[in-house]
Amino acid sequence: MLTELHIQNFAIIDKLDLRFGNGLIILTGETGAGKSIILDAVVMLIGGKADSTFIRTDSDAAFVEGVFQLKGAEKETVHEILKREDLMDDPNYVVLMREVRKEGRSVARINGRTVNVGLLKEIGALLIDIHGQAEHLSLLDPRAHLGLLDRYAEVSKPLSEYRESYHKLLNLRRELSDLKKAQADADRRIEMLTYQAEEIESAKLKAGEEDELKKERDRLANAESLAQNAQEAIAILEEGSPETPAATDLLGQAAQALSALAKVDESQVELANQAENTLEAVSDIIHNLRNYLDEIEFNPKRLDQVEERLDLIHSLKRKYGGSIPNVIAYGEDARTQLETITGAADRINELEMNEAKLLEKLCKQATTTF
Repeated sequence: MLTELHIQNFAIIDKLDLRFGNGLIILTGETGAGKSIILDAVVMLIGGKADSTFIRTDSDAAFVEGVFQLKGAEKETVHEILKREDLMDDPNYVVLMREVRKEGRSVARINGRTVNVGLLKEIGALLIDIHGQAEHLSLLDPRAHLGLLDRYAEVSKPLSEYRESYHKLLNLRRELSDLKKAQADADRRIEMLTYQAEEIESAKLKAGEEDELKKERDRLANAESLAQNAQEAIAILEEGSPETPAATDLLGQAAQALSALAKVDESQVELANQAENTLEAVSDIIHNLRNYLDEIEFNPKRLDQVEERLDLIHSLKRKYGGSIPNVIAYGEDARTQLETITGAADRINELEMNEAKLLEKLCKQATTTF
């Protein structure tokens, strides 16, 4: 039942808002008052012709919206269509809207979502029947005959159950068709995905591994120069030369002198302490350098291993992603696709059995005597 009608910029109508109650509603008025224009707006609302000539002068678009209360025989049928198209909002109402623009383009909406005009017609035919000379009359439309018979026979509930089973069958067959198409090239994809997944998994990549390997490669490739620099620093700090005393000797002499100075001038005690601390710090440096020297690895074989590992990582990154996390994610996705494909045969068998059961159920529902 039409409960509200909103018209804007349609023909001679600037803006019109109508609310209808229960029972018979009659619109009266003189010839030319706009009664037929309201009817034209309703026809456009339910999928009829939408022409730019409907637009009011000096306006860019004409707009019609209708709010319909769902009840009676059409309620379940409209619900099925709304659920099928994912348009269900309030189960007791449906809102249709139609707009035609100056350039001739029209827009149709159901419950605020854009739809095609065909869907608007499908629902509109269930909500409104227009009777009049040269107007749409559902009794003369063969497409409406079956619905009229169903209403007369009062079979809305079993019909709804049949339609529900039928739509389940359609969805099942759609999934079955997609799986069978995918299965056609499954062998080729299985081979490719298996290779990719195994190549990535066998590499056993770790996050942050590449940076650590690069650092290790730099140390191994420059082991000789690293050792030479460390030894040179130790020699300067601790050993010295015939021409130049060791840094520790010079710092020790300076610390002794400052200690003697501080005994006389207490204001310089802090300076003497700093000299002692510096001497201790240099001793720590020498100790750490000796440990570093012991850790320097002269290992050409290990260098080759690191280089090979970095080459492998670079190759995998080039093929499967720009970073180790991307490569790992690619491998996981390949494994998931493999599981889906290899499980498709079982799913196909399951769907085929369900299809047979649904067909049997549909036959029983279709042949039931009401």
